[in-house]
Amino acid sequence: MADSTATTEGIAERTPRSYPFSRNRLELDPVEARLPQEEPVSRVQMPYGRPAWLVSTHELSKLVLSDPRFSREATLVGDNPRESPVDYAQVAESILSMDPPKHTRIRQLVGKAFTPRRVEAIRPWARQIAAGLIDDMQAAGPPADLVRSFSYAFPAIVICELLGIPDADRHEFRGWTDGMVSTSAASPEEHQEILLNLFSYFERLVAERRRRPSEDLLTGMVQARDNEDRLTETELVFLGMTLLVAGYETTANDITNQVYTLLAHPRQLAQLRERPELIPEAVEELLRFIVLGDAVNARNATVDIQLGDVMVRAGEPVLCSLAAACHDESVFDHPAELDITRQPNPHLAFGYGPHVCLGAHLARMELQVSLETILSRLPGLRLAVPENELAWQEGTIMRGPTAFPISWDAD
Repeated sequence: MADSTATTEGIAERTPRSYPFSRNRLELDPVEARLPQEEPVSRVQMPYGRPAWLVSTHELSKLVLSDPRFSREATLVGDNPRESPVDYAQVAESILSMDPPKHTRIRQLVGKAFTPRRVEAIRPWARQIAAGLIDDMQAAGPPADLVRSFSYAFPAIVICELLGIPDADRHEFRGWTDGMVSTSAASPEEHQEILLNLFSYFERLVAERRRRPSEDLLTGMVQARDNEDRLTETELVFLGMTLLVAGYETTANDITNQVYTLLAHPRQLAQLRERPELIPEAVEELLRFIVLGDAVNARNATVDIQLGDVMVRAGEPVLCSLAAACHDESVFDHPAELDITRQPNPHLAFGYGPHVCLGAHLARMELQVSLETILSRLPGLRLAVPENELAWQEGTIMRGPTAFPISWDAD
């Protein structure tokens, strides 16, 4: 124990590294890539909030994300480490800030809508949507912006239909959801206004579902609130907001990023064209390989607990670098290489433990449908501009091109 304490004190006394370390397109920062082997638990300082411990190995990330001694609820008090001026997850009524059993109660309420069986049942419908978007692209002819014409449109249509959000509102809520993942220098008041606008919008949707029930997920949530008393009104609204943002922003960026990555790895792309049955495995490997964002929401230790060589004290925040965990060479052979046949592939792109992504099955299906549709319908797919002319997102926790001009072999 004396050696561990000495190690802890030595690390804690260092000036914390600024985090995120760097962002080079979709690549893992070289320092972060070395952390699992060199410093599995390190000290970092995010743009906002107090210093935190950063866990980078696969094993320790799973521990932090699943052990009840690391609490999301405990972060409701204090200046949490974060990238944005406002911590959107720091709301008591949000599922993102709950621990079991409160978290379990709400998750079970909506989890049945995202089971593998339910998701598989809507795959044919999702394929029709994807095909229709490609039809529109082909009718207009190349070049086309994949981001605008497909990547954002496809998951937006799917989540709108599932939640019961009118199609006409899609363009309006994109501005709000973009704002929710922004790390820009906008004032806290401006960030707060985004939150209030989205909250008010869902309040109106809830009122509308009370007047005119439908077959959508939001109606089911309203009825669970009104008839079964399983949700408070605020929990209901925040749950709708969370499902919208989580079911839209990440998948939209993932679609473009996966296409970009395949174009950058022509051998893997050729193999996938020859063997389209590998698309499910390819999606999993692309989820592992691509760095979409940085550390997940902080957990606070509720007791003193040993993490590797570090003694984390009660009340201290802990972050998990899932990108580093997904490149941990103790788990993944040659992690810096893209291998669409990789098996097994226990990546943590969707998180782990009680807060594992609720819509993981839906996201997987949407990504599989996207790749199969794009690759089968757009022969000779290629970038329509030199790669160095691509513009990349800035001021957001997400990574990806702001636009992705593509061309293909037209008939």
